[in-house]
Amino acid sequence: METFTLSRKELHRPGLLKGLGSGRLKNAQVAAALGITIRHVRRLKRRFEAGGAAALMHGNRGRPSPRGLSAGVRAAVVRFMTTLYVGFNDTHLTEKLREQHGLTLSRESVRRVRQQLGQPPQRARRAPQARRRRVPEAARGALIQIDGSPFAWLEARGPELVLLGAVDDATTEILALQFRPTEDVHGYACLFRDVFTRHGLPLAVYGDRLNLLVRNDAHWSVEEQLAGSQAPTHLGRILHALAVGYIGARSPQAKGRIERLWATLQDRLVSELRLRDIRTVEAAQAYLPEFIADFNRRFGKPPAQPHAVWRRPPRDLALLLGCRYRRVVARDNTIRLGARLVQLRGRRSYAGLTVEFASCSMAGSSSFTRGLSAARRPR
Repeated sequence: METFTLSRKELHRPGLLKGLGSGRLKNAQVAAALGITIRHVRRLKRRFEAGGAAALMHGNRGRPSPRGLSAGVRAAVVRFMTTLYVGFNDTHLTEKLREQHGLTLSRESVRRVRQQLGQPPQRARRAPQARRRRVPEAARGALIQIDGSPFAWLEARGPELVLLGAVDDATTEILALQFRPTEDVHGYACLFRDVFTRHGLPLAVYGDRLNLLVRNDAHWSVEEQLAGSQAPTHLGRILHALAVGYIGARSPQAKGRIERLWATLQDRLVSELRLRDIRTVEAAQAYLPEFIADFNRRFGKPPAQPHAVWRRPPRDLALLLGCRYRRVVARDNTIRLGARLVQLRGRRSYAGLTVEFASCSMAGSSSFTRGLSAARRPR
């Protein structure tokens, strides 16, 4: 006895065609039941009368697909997947094969090859959680999101670093990235410098409630109690001086755009750094502008409002981006800041005056630019 297999779509055709041949059914009734045209019903009837139910199987059953990967292309994909591009996700690998090696194939084809090799995906897909969406700002510069991500960006080739980043809320484009040993004041000042000088001043900044950015301690000095508010942090004072608002997020999901960026960069950026065999912080920082340009070209989206609302930074931006300290000038006309001793120059003596000392964070070193303001004699 001959054995053959019909698909779910073909399973009911023999019975209906038998009823059609015996006169119990009409062509229009069979066509409506099978969801096909009357002309195709007549074609199936002729095949059924000539070869029985086996003739109703699709003619390509068991044949290789003409659109499938050739043996040479599949071998090349396997070679790149297991050597040069180890650890790349399916979409990233698809882009690299197309752009660097001229192998044009779909992400699904790459995924099937990976599954056939028994390799797991880079990130397991999780069921989406129900959240209420916050509508993005309409114009560039209305709101930027900032955050830091500690991660082994150089893997075992270099030290573990923190990547500080800023994205535009309206377009999700990366505005600036900075590699730092830790999430510190100087790193965020450098990040603000890059954003403000390249793009302009935004209307507001959205970040977390890190104590570098906002005061979250319970200590109040006498001056703060008299003023009725806590003094801002160094970074908070910088934003206040530039008339840039700050919004402290209550959860990571509140600033989900930059949180999702870290998931992407911990995959794509790490793979690109590994591909270029980058081992030092300096080389990694030098590569970031190229990566940012390519990332924004791929994933940036147009804003709802074409006119940007960036503001021009002031001329004394370098001074405003520095940390400010109040100190009393010693009798020898010096100011002490930690282990450093700064000698004030000039004929006038500032001994006994309370001065405001500004250390500039614009230069990426430990040098200081000094500014004196609000000088007064202590009572």
